[in-house]
Amino acid sequence: MAKFLTNREESYAQWYNDLVIKAGLAENSAVRGCMVIKPYGYAIWEKIEAELDKRFKATGHVNAYFPIFIPKSFLSREAAHVEGFAKECAVVTHYRLKNDPDGKGIIVDPTAKLEEELVVRPTSETIIWNTYRDWIQSYRDLPILINQWANVVRWEMRTRLFLRTAEFLWQEGHTAHATEEEAITETRTIIDLYANFAEELMALPVIKGVKTEAERFAGAVETYSIEAYMQDGKALQTGTSHFLGQNFARAFDVKFTDKSGKLDYVWATSWGVSTRLIGALIMSHSDDNGLVLPPRIAPIQVVIIPIYKGDSGIEEMRPTLNSLREKLEKAGLSVKVDDRDTHKPGFKFADYEMKGVPVRIAIGPRDLINNTAEVARRDLLTKETVGIDSLPSLIPSLLEEIQQNLFNRALELREKNTHYPDNWDQFRDIIENRGGFAMAHFDGSAETEERIKQLTKATVRCIPEGERGEAGKCILTGNHSEGRVLFAKAY
Repeated sequence: MAKFLTNREESYAQWYNDLVIKAGLAENSAVRGCMVIKPYGYAIWEKIEAELDKRFKATGHVNAYFPIFIPKSFLSREAAHVEGFAKECAVVTHYRLKNDPDGKGIIVDPTAKLEEELVVRPTSETIIWNTYRDWIQSYRDLPILINQWANVVRWEMRTRLFLRTAEFLWQEGHTAHATEEEAITETRTIIDLYANFAEELMALPVIKGVKTEAERFAGAVETYSIEAYMQDGKALQTGTSHFLGQNFARAFDVKFTDKSGKLDYVWATSWGVSTRLIGALIMSHSDDNGLVLPPRIAPIQVVIIPIYKGDSGIEEMRPTLNSLREKLEKAGLSVKVDDRDTHKPGFKFADYEMKGVPVRIAIGPRDLINNTAEVARRDLLTKETVGIDSLPSLIPSLLEEIQQNLFNRALELREKNTHYPDNWDQFRDIIENRGGFAMAHFDGSAETEERIKQLTKATVRCIPEGERGEAGKCILTGNHSEGRVLFAKAY
């Protein structure tokens, strides 16, 4: 199956699209810019969702659900927010269809126009803060720590499966606090949670930092992000956490009485990650043979493929297969025995290699006699023969080794391609010719940031933690710089 993938060196974009399709993750739908997430792709999202949900709840958050439709007037209450999302909004104007009297099919009933048009949710700050106004009167009602698992619509013109689609799945947290300090702590707690999840579960090394004003979430006072390095040298923003100050509380008149009896506006945060994380998994770990999945996020961690002839052959192997599966499952692993007689072993090997299953175990008639099995690692594409009895103890440690190897490999690639230019010529050479991350001095002005973007298409991905203290001179203007920032071309 791997021969159907375009080589990454030939066309990284085509390789990515080929892999998403061939690995059975997703496909384009009949609706422009929208995707169908197929069962295997959705199983990966379910793993992400389950692990994140567990972490949210461990930090005191609870789940709720809010409407997908938002009155258009709500968006206009926060000026920066509406300006940031106006070009991406899908709007519902009518509520009924009817048969065309001229026989030309179904048309919108012009008499069924909505009194107020509804925006299909691009993000939920406005509808949620309108609701919070009724929930919050006193400091006793705070904090509110709510997360929502939902879909959103942003009418993108240029789409790519998982990375940028008109509709996608995500979680969005929306919290309300009595003090500025509590809200800032919440914002930083969540970005740390995201970074920890990315590195521990996805084997994805990330850089934490704060966004510049130009890259900040619309309506936020401060935006923190985690940025990941993709194999083609571009950055991918994989999570954001926003300190919203009192902006949305002021816009929706959400006030509370504090412990001293003073009336004040509530402090807010919002934060989220999306199905874009699946794109990050693909582009950070996979190869020309297909998907490579970290074991902790893989829907199937181990696949067992029996090699046999006829019904008698599989029945002879079944006790060994069932016993091995039960022992591995008892160790907490996700295991599949593929004993289908509709596909040959060679097809199955290629299929699971394409799907990125971390470990493949093959057992044939001779293995049954010798009590051995062939164990193949997806990350290294290596295989070895081991005793079947040793597998229940060997496989869990092997999966941990694969998990760590994928993280180390991704980190090594990022470090190898992270550069520290000190002047404009060096910077431009990195961005335009060599590719990768450029940690460069920047004077902090919006004008300089925009000029660099125009000249090179590179943006400030974030101001990394710990980088503010190294003073220098801006690569473009020569003006004073408080510290290096992370520049890169990005998805």
